[in-house]
Amino acid sequence: MDPVSQPNTPALRRAPVQQRSAERLARILDACAELLDETGYEQLSTRAVAVRAGVPIGSVYRFFSNKRAMADALAHRNLDRYAERITARLAARPHTSAYDTIDTVLDEYIAMKRSVPGFGLVDFGVPAPAPADVKNQAEEEPADPNRIVADRLSDLLAEHLGRTADTTLRRQILVAVEATDALLHLAFRADPSGDQALISETRRLLHTYLGPVLDRR
Repeated sequence: MDPVSQPNTPALRRAPVQQRSAERLARILDACAELLDETGYEQLSTRAVAVRAGVPIGSVYRFFSNKRAMADALAHRNLDRYAERITARLAARPHTSAYDTIDTVLDEYIAMKRSVPGFGLVDFGVPAPAPADVKNQAEEEPADPNRIVADRLSDLLAEHLGRTADTTLRRQILVAVEATDALLHLAFRADPSGDQALISETRRLLHTYLGPVLDRR
């Protein structure tokens, strides 16, 4: 991804305009991802991220009010990259079946889970805040990551398959996303690389439920 194309997420206090600023934001998010793998979310701190990224602490606070906002921006970036990877693979094979399309979506997620720093803890959403954190935040209902993912996939898959992303399709994809999220969390708890038997069951579930839905012409 070109540094200047960093997502303008709600978590950002200020969106980068100049190339240098965008590159600094990218370094901050990269450092955040690395530290998530090393220390976990609870031990993550804005100061540690600043040190790892090689930027002044003020640069971190220029973009983010706290570590949760920073992790939220990382989640948005992850979703953008996930969508880009799926889109590129589907564009290379424009006439794939609905079932091959499902495999592409699932396989790209598993590949990111295994290889992208920080993805194991912050994929497309941030861990639920501790009670102490909630007291320090505005009383605002957080966005549902699975619904955001489902809406993004609905638009992407509908366009690829020549369908309309209507209310029914969005609901069906949301059901598939919720089920897949639960099963893959189980698979990666059982094995850090993903329990292959559980991944196979997840694929079978998606083929059975979502395959006929996407295969309608």
